Amino acid sequence: MTTFNPASYGTVFETLIDVNRPVAIDEGSPDEALRAALENASIDSAFQLPVLSEDDAASCLSAAWLWNDFLDESHTISQDIHTPTGSYWHAIMHRRECDYSNSKYWFRKVGQHEVFEVLAGRAVELAGGHDQYQLLEDGNWDPFAFVDLCQQAGRGDSSVLNYCQAVTRVEWELLFDYCYNRAVGS
Repeated sequence: MTTFNPASYGTVFETLIDVNRPVAIDEGSPDEALRAALENASIDSAFQLPVLSEDDAASCLSAAWLWNDFLDESHTISQDIHTPTGSYWHAIMHRRECDYSNSKYWFRKVGQHEVFEVLAGRAVELAGGHDQYQLLEDGNWDPFAFVDLCQQAGRGDSSVLNYCQAVTRVEWELLFDYCYNRAVGS
């Protein structure tokens, strides 16, 4: 169960982010019913507070497209954000389209991201309190190991699919929250 509350981010994001939507680790199935709302979402319309970081605000828009399985649209936005966080969304998008080597390329550009520490802890919690999937290196989140685990799930290993979906959800929520708060200076 998630404690992520889209209403905390304003009415536009509340409309675009359905926490009950199944999390895909692949291309998923775009929610065409939301296409018009996504197309109408902009930095000016989506943020009710003044935007202090255009890059982080754009990252939130890329994230909303990605959440609803519009990978191309998410990609178009994230590839124009030349920050570690933009590279992070870009890496997730390529992981989702099962272009694993390209995902790792973008994760190399991310370096050590600020959400990794919390993500590492949550991933261990989701695995029952230990690093059974070996996603930590010296106690730190290893995004490359997670790409490999998602690839394993994508190749039909159903024993890791639910875990990959759960970690993907947490990762998206943490990164979205990080971007939103930086966008508005919270």
